[in-house]
Amino acid sequence: MGAASLRRLKELFSHARQTGMTTYPLSPEQVRHYRIEGYVVAESVFGREDLATIDQTIRELTDRALGGEDMSKILELEPEPLDGRRVPRRIFNPYDQHPAFRALAEDPRLLDRIETLIGPDFNLQHSKLNMKPAKVGSVVDWHQDLAYFPHTNDDLVTTLIYLDDATEENGCLQVLPRHQHHFFDHTGPDGKFAGMIREDLSDGRFGKPVSLAAPAGSAIFMHCITPHASLPNRSSRPRRTLIYEYRAADAYPIYYGEMTAIAEAKQRPIRGRPAPFARFGGPPPLIPNVGKYASLYELQAQTKTKLAATS
Repeated sequence: MGAASLRRLKELFSHARQTGMTTYPLSPEQVRHYRIEGYVVAESVFGREDLATIDQTIRELTDRALGGEDMSKILELEPEPLDGRRVPRRIFNPYDQHPAFRALAEDPRLLDRIETLIGPDFNLQHSKLNMKPAKVGSVVDWHQDLAYFPHTNDDLVTTLIYLDDATEENGCLQVLPRHQHHFFDHTGPDGKFAGMIREDLSDGRFGKPVSLAAPAGSAIFMHCITPHASLPNRSSRPRRTLIYEYRAADAYPIYYGEMTAIAEAKQRPIRGRPAPFARFGGPPPLIPNVGKYASLYELQAQTKTKLAATS
């Protein structure tokens, strides 16, 4: 654990003692695990009441969208029907869709932990909610988040909150530890951004993937370059995950086309002060060759179609 991180932890604990406030920083052991492995799991960060509020909010949003509101602004649907009907697989930009999602994104139980990883000044880069419905929840192939939205440095933390108990059976998150300091190839057969890692990660050359099963309410803090994936949900239970991407205030986006502007419109100040200068650091950023805007699911499906056509 670096000296700066230790100083920040001491400052947080000192402030809590002086003000009588409750704080929720990650422990030194958890920070060390994040730095080395590229992720850390904090179990049961949120309780039943928190989850019940979010569950009701999801129902309201999906009912509204499926009931005739402009669905394309709220939901993305699974391509595979369930019992003859299409079901949602993603809620777009939940932070801006409902106050309940904003409250959770700004909850000190998350923000104090984020602060121990990237410092006191940070923004929300984007948000999304993956539904992973029972029996048809889509697979997510191996990828690295920062490949989708390059920044001047890699102080971005992907924060995933399990809204349901997550198991291997219902498609919990899988990560490839200790690969957060370099990019894998994300180039498709046509030279375009594939939205997925092209190297074969199944032969053991890069280590063994770790499945992150955890109870509902748990939060996973993952480095933005850590490779990750999830299997399809073939169980009878959903596995919903709320995702907030936080970035240090001095991590600025690198423009690469339309998707940069679309993503940047969703960023929001969250804690601390804005940064007057961009900081440069981390591995050289991968610049995705992307045309028209597409979601992760769409990009990965397009790549698989192209690969099938060339095989």
